[in-house]
Amino acid sequence: MTTNVDKSNGGASNGGNKASGPADVNPVAKDAVTVVDPRLLVRQEGFKGYLAEFGRKMRSGDLGAVPVIVGIAIIWAVFQWKDSAFLSPKNLSDLSILLGGTGMISVGIVFVLLLGEIDLSVGSLSGLAAATLAVLNVNEGVPEGIAVLAALASGAVLGALHGFFFAKIGVPAFVVTLAGLLAWNGLMLQVLGTTGTISIADDSFVRDLTAHYFSQLIAAYGVAALATAGFFLAQFLDSRRRKAVGVPSRPLSEILVRTGVLAVIAFTAAWRLNEYKGLPLALVIFVAVLVILDFVVRRTAYGRKVIALGGSVEAARRAGINVVAIRISVYSLAGLMAAFGGIMIASRIGSASQQAGTGNLLMEAIAAAVIGGTSLFGGRGSVWSALLGMLVIGSISSGMNLLGVANSVQYMITGGVLLAAVVIDSVSRRTQRSAGRG
Repeated sequence: MTTNVDKSNGGASNGGNKASGPADVNPVAKDAVTVVDPRLLVRQEGFKGYLAEFGRKMRSGDLGAVPVIVGIAIIWAVFQWKDSAFLSPKNLSDLSILLGGTGMISVGIVFVLLLGEIDLSVGSLSGLAAATLAVLNVNEGVPEGIAVLAALASGAVLGALHGFFFAKIGVPAFVVTLAGLLAWNGLMLQVLGTTGTISIADDSFVRDLTAHYFSQLIAAYGVAALATAGFFLAQFLDSRRRKAVGVPSRPLSEILVRTGVLAVIAFTAAWRLNEYKGLPLALVIFVAVLVILDFVVRRTAYGRKVIALGGSVEAARRAGINVVAIRISVYSLAGLMAAFGGIMIASRIGSASQQAGTGNLLMEAIAAAVIGGTSLFGGRGSVWSALLGMLVIGSISSGMNLLGVANSVQYMITGGVLLAAVVIDSVSRRTQRSAGRG
């Protein structure tokens, strides 16, 4: 006896109705839109894809450094319109030197903010480091190099002490560093003694940190060319490396555009600086520190651990990160950078005094990091935030001084800019969470 099987419906007759095969288990609606990972647009569509991705980031609240760059452009345009001396070679050179001291302190603050914490002691640590340097070298006759190392070491050790009480003992960072602000300011007064102010010799190495200029034209242009070539090479090699492992990478067209923008900025700055005294050593030191620490944050396991810890302490702990060690090291680094900044400030003013590290120095250092784009909530930021933020604060101060505006008004305007930066950060994070990116 023969049995006829209808193979068109999977071997069973179902009254003329076709049985659904495996491909029809989850039918796709006619008008459905296929979801594509937007990061792949960069690889699939070249520069057009990059523009699409950039627009998507803006809409989702991932603003990056765009607000602060736009802000700097507006500030410079307004002050140049009000006083043509604002973008003069001398004023730009003075501004570049001003960046060094407070900017160094702000770099350390960036690392602390990446943890989602705060350090209120950096101003006092900077003053104590300057006092230590001056007393050892001028009063005690200790060789200048050893005195500088001792000052830097004092900042690193005291910063690590803050980190120990915070990470190991469990005292809130705000309280620990507030205590440090008071204690190290008192110790600075004790170290300086009754003299109050100790002058640093004009022919010393420390004074040269901010007083020396590379007057040869080739120096500024050479640094600009080196920075541009180095940036292009780093971006190009990174793109090749990412392509080799099959992950989204920047197209060559975008790399060329970025390099072109950097070249215009670098060579224009070199031209303006050469119109005055040349390339300031202080600016070279500051940018070199930024490049090194940017590499640490973005290209090393340590930097990734810091950012991971700022994103979620519990997740970082579960991933095997030594939370205590990372926290102590970050506060030690913040103390080291505060000491470095204090030495740069002492170099610029030519002395260490009882006023060092006081006033609005702490607020400017924190404000620069936040205004430059580092999040107060942790896990997001860049060491270049210190440069961008200091450009905003320094430009406002320089422009207001040229216009003869009172310090009280400068403080109010800087405070308003800081509030605006925090508001932008908060709104950006909320928008990213709404877009599923937070």
